[in-house]
Amino acid sequence: MKAEHYVGGVFRSDGTSFPLIAPADGSELGAVPEATREVVDDAVTAAQAALRGPWGTTSAEDRAAALRAVADGIQARFEEFVDAEVADTGRSREFARTVDVPRAIGNFRSYAELLYGRPERAYTTQIPGWSGGAGEALNYTVRRPLGVVAIISPWNLPLLLSTWKIAPALACGNAVVLKPSEETPSTATLLARVIDDAGLPDGVFNLVHGHGPDAAGEFLTGHPGVDAIAFTGESATGAAIMRNAADHVTPVSFELGGKNPALVFADADLDAAVDGTVRSSFTHSGQICLCTERVYVERPVFDEFVVRLGERASALDGYGPMISAGHRDKVLAYYGLARDEGATVVAGGGAPSFGDERDGGFHVEPTVLTGLPETARAVREEIFGPVCHVAPFDTEDEALALANDSPYGLASTLWTRDLSRAHRVAPRVETGIVWVNCWNIRDLRTPFGGVKASGIGREGGEYSLDFFSEPVNVCIQI
Repeated sequence: MKAEHYVGGVFRSDGTSFPLIAPADGSELGAVPEATREVVDDAVTAAQAALRGPWGTTSAEDRAAALRAVADGIQARFEEFVDAEVADTGRSREFARTVDVPRAIGNFRSYAELLYGRPERAYTTQIPGWSGGAGEALNYTVRRPLGVVAIISPWNLPLLLSTWKIAPALACGNAVVLKPSEETPSTATLLARVIDDAGLPDGVFNLVHGHGPDAAGEFLTGHPGVDAIAFTGESATGAAIMRNAADHVTPVSFELGGKNPALVFADADLDAAVDGTVRSSFTHSGQICLCTERVYVERPVFDEFVVRLGERASALDGYGPMISAGHRDKVLAYYGLARDEGATVVAGGGAPSFGDERDGGFHVEPTVLTGLPETARAVREEIFGPVCHVAPFDTEDEALALANDSPYGLASTLWTRDLSRAHRVAPRVETGIVWVNCWNIRDLRTPFGGVKASGIGREGGEYSLDFFSEPVNVCIQI
């Protein structure tokens, strides 16, 4: 798939280009155009024009039909999306076929259904009402779109996380300008093809490619014509976007980084806890914001848990690469730092050798560490690779203190057979999501997001619609 901008219904390749590198083997997949400030400005202008045109008065029923048409278009090109996602990210075809593409389709279908159920996002009325002694009044609330929404999506789940924002933004009647990660532009371009074929009015969806600082990302998030920004990515980038948006007081929705804890109590089903931690620490080589990097295990089962987790990590085969050479080097540097800080390496700790074309890619070993103090950088800082540090605890209160002693607060997992403990502990963990005896089970209707440095706001179901629209109170004196 050739990466192109999509602006006002036209595909174009303005600007200089940069190479797209396959993380699996280091080969060059193609070239990506770098959007200039003029391209970004054209995209925002096209989005504004769409809002003044027919899209601005499109009914909820017609918007739902448009979302279904996009979902149908993705379904019709299912394997093309799989190919593009696998090439860009290096992940397995199974993951792309069972998670990435189905969830993208589900995102569009679920918001079409939500519109069908509540076509105007709820009128609320109060009769009678009073207006400062002026007599009886009728108050009702309507929701209107924000306007032009800038969406910045990450490289780890590029299709899933971009559609997670595009679908509700369009459902609310906004126009969108998407800037995907420069590392993973292909499925965004293919999505633009699908949207073009679906017949949405020109300018409703726009796509610009490029980098972040002093480039397309900064041009877009600081643009005075952008009415809202939705971003998923690392916390430092979120802070930079917030500074860039501050001059125009642009509202933001952020899903940011995490240093996610798991608490394994002695009464847990240890088989399930080990299996779940393998999944939560090493899926997609740890390159999911929800992955576990800190594991706290009650002391009576600590030694057994560490041995079993290390054996499982050492036996993993066919794991995917880091997204880039730079990210591989960052993860390996943290492995070295952990050793310098005194870690015991139970499993992994380096770069593998396969003896085939994968040796040209950006792979690192799944790694289990123990023995570090809580002040160690490898315990405090997000690594975003296939690694976890395992430490013991003795009491429930100590476990909570360890889990909450972090600047991040995205997701956590609890492993226990004690139902009372689960209900008691879960609300006290300072994360936006708490999984009990499972990991990454997602219902699209539930709130998704973090606290502290892990984000601002919530996504999912009506929570997304609350961000992408704004309530307007209408008061009519009777």
